[in-house]
Amino acid sequence: MVFRYSLDATQSFIKRIVGLPGETVQIRQGSVYVSGNWVPEPYVHSQYNDLSNFGPIQVTSGSYFVLGDRCSGSNDSKVFGTLGRRLIEGRAAFAYWPIDRLGWFSTMGTTEAKAK
Repeated sequence: MVFRYSLDATQSFIKRIVGLPGETVQIRQGSVYVSGNWVPEPYVHSQYNDLSNFGPIQVTSGSYFVLGDRCSGSNDSKVFGTLGRRLIEGRAAFAYWPIDRLGWFSTMGTTEAKAK
């Protein structure tokens, strides 16, 4: 999704929502867990793996926990905390980088993504 960067409102970022209000997010040796359930991340390229630990953190009402795909260097909720709903601008629809993945994002829903 696309949102205004909380530390500089002139910038917009694109990240994926990992934690919804009421859920608990934790990263253990680079693996993401939401409310105790491991979340596979097959789209994260091995060169960007980050084997660090984070959390647990409970996502508060009206907020979301977001992560970037370049885990080892992403400016995301591990850096700036949860993201307030008021900063969300919309859904990302098209990828232009990396060039080998140029194209429209899938319209797959959250439930379908978790099942794959």
